[in-house]
Amino acid sequence: MSFTLMDLGSENFEFRANVWNWKPTLEIIKSFDIIDEGKLRQMSYTATGARFSIEEAHSIGERIQSEILPKLEPNKRIFADLSITDTPDDGTLHKDGDEQWKNYSANYNHLRDFAEFCLKSKGFQVF
Repeated sequence: MSFTLMDLGSENFEFRANVWNWKPTLEIIKSFDIIDEGKLRQMSYTATGARFSIEEAHSIGERIQSEILPKLEPNKRIFADLSITDTPDDGTLHKDGDEQWKNYSANYNHLRDFAEFCLKSKGFQVF
């Protein structure tokens, strides 16, 4: 499953994320407390068409750049519970219920690219 974010100002400017990266990205956004719970819920499902204003998009991008990226450095990743590790993702699919959380992480590059998309966008819609 993947998510496509389309810039509200240009049909040709988009950001794509897979579910493995998107889940922790949503938890980061949730931690900022700038998006209401209903929109956050919509962002967790594909094809909902949830829309985010330019102000919301820029706020998300700024906060990721200032609060999250400095903690990650290029060799770390963040899990959906917002814990950070420097252990590389080896591609293992954790099937045990107690370890499934390990399947979802976002690395520095993914979050840097998402923050840049947010800051350059005129707002976005999630598909």
